[in-house]
Amino acid sequence: MNKYVRFSLFALAAVVAALALLLLFGPAQIEKMTNRVLPHEAPAPAPEAVALHQTLTIGDLHADTLLWQRDLLKRGDYGQVDLPRLLEGNVAMQMFTVPTRSPRGQNYESNASDAADNILSLAMLQAWPPATWSSLAQRALYMAGRLERAVQRSAGNMLLVRNRQEFAGWLARRGQGERTLAALLGTEGSHALDGELDNIDRLRDAGFTMMSLQHFFDNRLGGSLHGASGAGLSSFGQDAVRRMLSLGIMIDVSHSSPRVVEDVLDMGEAPLLVSHTGFYGHCRTPRNISDELMQRIAARGGLIGVGYWDAAVCDFSADGIAAAIRYGIDLLGENHVALGSDFDGGVTTRIDTSELVLLTNAMLKADFSPREIRKVMGENMLRFLLTNLPDRDS
Repeated sequence: MNKYVRFSLFALAAVVAALALLLLFGPAQIEKMTNRVLPHEAPAPAPEAVALHQTLTIGDLHADTLLWQRDLLKRGDYGQVDLPRLLEGNVAMQMFTVPTRSPRGQNYESNASDAADNILSLAMLQAWPPATWSSLAQRALYMAGRLERAVQRSAGNMLLVRNRQEFAGWLARRGQGERTLAALLGTEGSHALDGELDNIDRLRDAGFTMMSLQHFFDNRLGGSLHGASGAGLSSFGQDAVRRMLSLGIMIDVSHSSPRVVEDVLDMGEAPLLVSHTGFYGHCRTPRNISDELMQRIAARGGLIGVGYWDAAVCDFSADGIAAAIRYGIDLLGENHVALGSDFDGGVTTRIDTSELVLLTNAMLKADFSPREIRKVMGENMLRFLLTNLPDRDS
């Protein structure tokens, strides 16, 4: 073997080793930079807050944890959500949302629909199946499969809820003392349909019970709050909404343009979700739609999930999140405000899901009534799901 062949083999081995290290350690390093919990020394919550917190049925309408390579069943030392931390935080219901495309240079002002796709790079780096590299629907189905496999390995600590009957059964068992997490699936933008209405049925069959219409860019269904057009629902978007409603799928208008929200409101009587957001009158950023539009959503029985990051609530301390929740209750009433963390969605927070007692404590300090705390922390979400989850045979 001559020296040139030896050098080529050595170079090839070095490249293979570098790629192996990148696949092994790269995703974790990216997530550590992306889903950050700021270092903090939280003051001990008051004993009455701890006691109240343990009696709550807590729910979160939005976390993007399935996008990342971490094992959902193991307590992580980075990121914001996993099953041990959910149980430690006394969370009973978690909507796991799946982002399937994210534009390079993502921002809250304007994003081009043809921008390079960050999630494609992440899918390749995390060694997702090749089918996910070209199909957004396959990405959603792959992440749904990750959740289903985690549920199967969870020794009964987590249940995938796909319809109203399963949810009612979970609730009955919880009433008998079980503390199983109810896990639900939602899309983060309906570009996950790959432009095919039949993919709504495929995703529904895979367990998706909530679908948001847009994410950070305009798509075939219509305009994004952060897109270039400000457009309303397209004819395809109208057909998609009709199909979703016929299947009992809950519609989330987080990230949708105001015109899209208005168009969906004009299409029917089904209540809408805004799974993760803030209130513009409280935090004037381009992430939040107008208070008037929020009032229209609430008037139709809708539910608003308050987020935990700066662009949603401006002050993202526990006290700041409580202040945003108070604003929402004063604006919409105590029956229309819930939690929508956006944990593991590329946001920096001051708490992870294990520390939600700090939010209970902050609300008590701010003179929330126990009834208001119970509703916001989960009872409003529970009631909404009991009413609006699809039937088993829909």
